[in-house]
Amino acid sequence: MDYDEMIAGYQRFRATGWRRERARWAELAEGQSPKVMVIACSDSRVEPAVIFDAAPGELFTVRNIANLVPPYENDGGRHGVSAAVEFAVTQLEVPEIVVLGHGACGGCRAALSATFEGAKPGEGGFIAHWIDLLDGARQKVLESHGDTPEGRSALEHEAVKVSIANLRTFPFIPEREAAGKLRLHGAWFAIADGTLHLLDPETGSFGEA
Repeated sequence: MDYDEMIAGYQRFRATGWRRERARWAELAEGQSPKVMVIACSDSRVEPAVIFDAAPGELFTVRNIANLVPPYENDGGRHGVSAAVEFAVTQLEVPEIVVLGHGACGGCRAALSATFEGAKPGEGGFIAHWIDLLDGARQKVLESHGDTPEGRSALEHEAVKVSIANLRTFPFIPEREAAGKLRLHGAWFAIADGTLHLLDPETGSFGEA
């Protein structure tokens, strides 16, 4: 799909989908109250609304390279993911957060192989500094699996776990978990066969939903 095809798609939406759901769009114009935040990868093959068959207004989604959440930092920097998490939890008061990883993740593959190590911003440096959030997990995976297809899948799983652990460094998240107001979930989507795998918090393993 190129830009012109996108605009043609909008015209079809405006003529059909929007007209059919005009009342729903009018309701959404008054505000949003999603029950789930999804933290997903920016990969064009992994669209949360499609995977979960969700309508507009049902998911509050933030997407980035390798579905990562940085740890809580109060250093005066501009933290887009952190701002989205804060807004979803403290303002929208979502009761569920899902970290959604996926198969064939380019960010995890780059992290495992150190593809952009030493690169400058604009030449892979921004990517390198982002995916170094996985350095600890990367070392563990390399020791167990090496840079192999199995290792790539393992790091994709670990990326989900790293993000969940980092979510819990935000003070307002464990507070709400302890009060029973918020639950965190991990998931991994296999692009090749279209199956969703859920993280078992007790065992740390993923099983098909």
